Amino acid sequence: MIALPIPWNKRKGSTLSFASTLYLYPILDLLLIHIPSQWHAELRLGLQEALVNAARHGNKLDPSKTIVVEFNVTPTEYCWIIRDEGTGFVPQCACRSEVENPTSFPVEEAENGRGLCILHEVFDLVHWNKEGTEVTLAKQVNNSARSQPAIL
Repeated sequence: MIALPIPWNKRKGSTLSFASTLYLYPILDLLLIHIPSQWHAELRLGLQEALVNAARHGNKLDPSKTIVVEFNVTPTEYCWIIRDEGTGFVPQCACRSEVENPTSFPVEEAENGRGLCILHEVFDLVHWNKEGTEVTLAKQVNNSARSQPAIL
């Protein structure tokens, strides 16, 4: 089940909550509804990684636990806050340096680690709360260095 305020309003910000699932297609569509189409592919990848992490690692795919996403738009950025009901974690990688040196990405066969690095590649801000149950992801839209989507 997906719960969201009606109408889904980009000006005031919106909140979306749903049971832990890996079926994210309709959720990602909702999270990108107010985003210009040239940003969809890049932001869809980043949001999918964050939501999969929340469902799989945070909530252990327990359908009785929910994921909450707050979405806000300002003239200069898009921002998502994703919260799960898990026990939290401490990110173990220095992903910013790994983005600058892609040879240090986890190998393709690795079961964990690539998603966090993708978050740092896609978003201009990746910030975890101290409990490790909430991540804030922001994409600058008027930043001259990132005025165009990255080619992944």
